[in-house]
Amino acid sequence: MNQAAEAYWNAYWKNQPKPESVSAWQFGDDPDTLAKLVVDGIKTATCSGHIFYELENEPLPTTEDYNIILNSDDNPAAITKTVEVTIIPMNEVSEEFAIAEGEGDRTYQYWWEVHEEFFKNELHAIGREFTEDMLLVCERFEVIHVKGE
Repeated sequence: MNQAAEAYWNAYWKNQPKPESVSAWQFGDDPDTLAKLVVDGIKTATCSGHIFYELENEPLPTTEDYNIILNSDDNPAAITKTVEVTIIPMNEVSEEFAIAEGEGDRTYQYWWEVHEEFFKNELHAIGREFTEDMLLVCERFEVIHVKGE
């Protein structure tokens, strides 16, 4: 976690006990737009490929997790709390979940096309093939604080 994110985290909790599970990160290829969607309450979900957790030996997210959402300059925009985590094949992701990701025209078709292209590129880069039933880690989150409010 960078200094700006750590200062924001500490200022938010002040003298209260802080949760232990916190990470700071940017969303996708357009961190500013996606952070704004989170701040505006439009983006309330995200997903990632389960295989990447396995390959990087990273723990899966849990409902104990807090996240500091960063913009493209690595400055904090908001703090979120993970409220649900499910592992599901990509071709079984619901339209409702796809819309909750809040991106593009907020349709399932848009969600599918963008995610298919993203995962094809990411998997190709590590010598793996995309399949429509690849497992996704699907997270829902709530904004608990917006920077500057």
